[in-house]
Amino acid sequence: MNLTTQIEDLIEHNASDFEISKLFKNYLIEYKKSLPKLFESSQGKDFLVTHTKTIDTILTQMYKVVLRRTFGNYLPMRGSIPIALIALGSYGREQLSIHSDIDLMIVYEPCEGYNTNTIIEKLLYLIWDTGMKLGHRVHEVEDIYRASQEDITIRTAFIESRLIYGSPFAWHASQRQFNKIRHDDPKGFILAKIEEAHTRRKKHPWSMQPNIKENVGGLRDSHLLFWIATTIYGNSNLKDLSGRLFSDEAYRDYRIALELLFRVRNALHLITDRQEDQLLFELMPAVAKMLGFPSERKMVAKILEAQWRINSFAQIFIKKIVRRYFSEPGMIASYRQARIAPGIYAIDGRLYATYSHKPKPINTLLELLIGMEDIKWRFDPSFLSQFTYASIKHPLPVKTYTLMRKLFERKQLYPYLSLFYDAGILHHLIPAFKKVLHLPQFDGYHHYPVDLHSIKCIKALESIDEPFVRELYENLLPKDKLLLKVAVLLHDTGKGRKQDHSEVGLKLIIAYAKRLKWPAEMQERAGLLVRHHILMSDVAQREDIHNEKTLYKFMSNIKTKENLTLLYILTYADINGVGPGTYNSFTSRLLRELYDASMAIVDQSDRITDATKRLKVERRIKKLEEFSTLPRILKKRILGVESNLFYFKHTPEEILSIAKYAKEVKEYDFRLSTESGLTIEIFRRIPLNLGYLLGKLSYLDVASMEIFTLFDEIKYFKIDFYHLPDHDSLEHIETIVDEAFDMEQQITLNKPDIRPEEITIDCEHSKTYAALNIYTANQRGLLAYIAKRLDEHDINIATAKIHSTKTRARDHFLIEKSAKLCDNTQNIIVLLTED
Repeated sequence: MNLTTQIEDLIEHNASDFEISKLFKNYLIEYKKSLPKLFESSQGKDFLVTHTKTIDTILTQMYKVVLRRTFGNYLPMRGSIPIALIALGSYGREQLSIHSDIDLMIVYEPCEGYNTNTIIEKLLYLIWDTGMKLGHRVHEVEDIYRASQEDITIRTAFIESRLIYGSPFAWHASQRQFNKIRHDDPKGFILAKIEEAHTRRKKHPWSMQPNIKENVGGLRDSHLLFWIATTIYGNSNLKDLSGRLFSDEAYRDYRIALELLFRVRNALHLITDRQEDQLLFELMPAVAKMLGFPSERKMVAKILEAQWRINSFAQIFIKKIVRRYFSEPGMIASYRQARIAPGIYAIDGRLYATYSHKPKPINTLLELLIGMEDIKWRFDPSFLSQFTYASIKHPLPVKTYTLMRKLFERKQLYPYLSLFYDAGILHHLIPAFKKVLHLPQFDGYHHYPVDLHSIKCIKALESIDEPFVRELYENLLPKDKLLLKVAVLLHDTGKGRKQDHSEVGLKLIIAYAKRLKWPAEMQERAGLLVRHHILMSDVAQREDIHNEKTLYKFMSNIKTKENLTLLYILTYADINGVGPGTYNSFTSRLLRELYDASMAIVDQSDRITDATKRLKVERRIKKLEEFSTLPRILKKRILGVESNLFYFKHTPEEILSIAKYAKEVKEYDFRLSTESGLTIEIFRRIPLNLGYLLGKLSYLDVASMEIFTLFDEIKYFKIDFYHLPDHDSLEHIETIVDEAFDMEQQITLNKPDIRPEEITIDCEHSKTYAALNIYTANQRGLLAYIAKRLDEHDINIATAKIHSTKTRARDHFLIEKSAKLCDNTQNIIVLLTED
């Protein structure tokens, strides 16, 4: 028995409102259970239309029930009752997602013969009783225009109106109101919607966990194009403009991209059983399986490509729609003065193009760019259109490579790379990008897919914030700047293969360098930079950079000081291109220390001993004017600090500052810094419960830890944390530090899972220190546990270097040598791994 028959049967037997609402509720429950099966055969827009029509049918049935219950056997004709049910928003577009609100507007016209308020009230109660997720509005027809003035969101929803059921007369009267709204200050409406989209796009930029609805290139961008087209042309279907506003081919590609986003959004709603529009990492396996993708990586690459296409299509054709609409008297004359080529205009640092001109060959466009002033140009969507639809020959002719080389030689390369990316031709002009186009990076580190990350690195290179790095870059020879830009851009293009991406990248950059007609020496250096592009970061963050063996091994790969400088700048750009906040003062200090230490040995034929290095630092300290004013006893104490590492890790000025502060310490003292992340400096004469301290602060994630014995039995601790706590939390942190000097304090630490093979101990690391290396799964409280276990057995940590990704931790400790340690290395491993 179908729904209609069951309803008729209930009405005939004078069933209660509760029984009828229960019937609808059970029907909806069964219908939702059937949606996964429906999704197997119809996933994209067809699925949305089918779902929308089903909701139409249910609401129509509800309305008919209310009429039957109201009028009994004296039911008037549908057109006689001045009520219309109208779908708005995504429901009106027939794009209603499973868990989206059902935007329903009920309109009516006053009529003394019908109690419309009672009918509408009964209908709404019936809908609510069934549990439908309803967003509703009730308006008298003549009140629609006034309602549209209240809020731009309401006006937008009215643009997408569609009759579900009811009086055709009320619907036609409503349509007249909608047309009045459409013609009411369309310019102001369009400007407001564009500004609204600009704010949204800043809040939801490109992401490897894409928000299908809100991200750049998401469904909202397609909606914006529809709203503007409907406002100006009055079309209810964008396809009607195909062949008039854009080509059939361009529209087909756009629709294919849109179809994929519909499929993904539907899958997300089905899998999570809620309105979930963001493709989070944990949801990717289930969504990929449901949609039939061989891997999550390929699925996300296709989604990012689809969002890119929607973004490009929407940008270009929104501007094409509105350009004449916003023209004002006198603009044509100003454009003529700004004309730099047929159909191309430069106004206030922005390039425009005439849509009526056919796209030019790519070499013509590249020559145009090269002939422009070397500034940070911005590009209007009309100019973007020229590159998007430019003719490009394959294989690329020699002239194209020549023009690309000239482009690389310019000071401002980033704007052009962004233009090529937006136009979808980056991989055509630089073939090395073919395999990494929209390729996501699920490593817990990178914020962007490979191609966008590479472009962001060029942006970082051309806008260096750090004065020392900027000075190094500005002092480079032009040929080295050229070499560096290409290396920075191509450093990750070897990703997406089974081989090591640095080795693949080496081959790709040499092949491209040959196409650019570089001499063999430049090709070799470019290959070296790409092959070792992660080496400097790895060494700085994971190894003891004050150990001469580390430095000589590092420089054996880099060869020369010129290469070292280029690699330092490349590393700066690479880390800054990862995402906001990745490059911080802690990273900066490590890289600078490695650069300075490596530069000090690069010209040495014989190895510099720790003693020689220390003498150099002592001489620099003695030259300081502040040192000469210190009491004689303090001078002696400073120069008598046993730890060479203390001298190597601090500047002379920092050494004096630490020593002067330590001199005043009675039992213990500490200071907090929050310049970038949290830093705690502790000076103590009495024991410190280090395991307790680190355990209580483990939620902030330790970045590094240094421990040095100074003088007069004072130990100095410096602990850097990755995360910056709220200002209100600082007082609580100070309390924890105070509590850590109570050796009776206990904290329960979860034992991390460390396996014996993940631990190595090198007792030959140096004369004074042994090296303890732990490479294991990243686990909260790992450092606190290690510190607690070592402290319990009187094994003193001199310094700790913490390096972790989303899944792995690589911790490096220097430990004061003792027979207790070096004669019992196996016992230490058991100590850290036993249950």
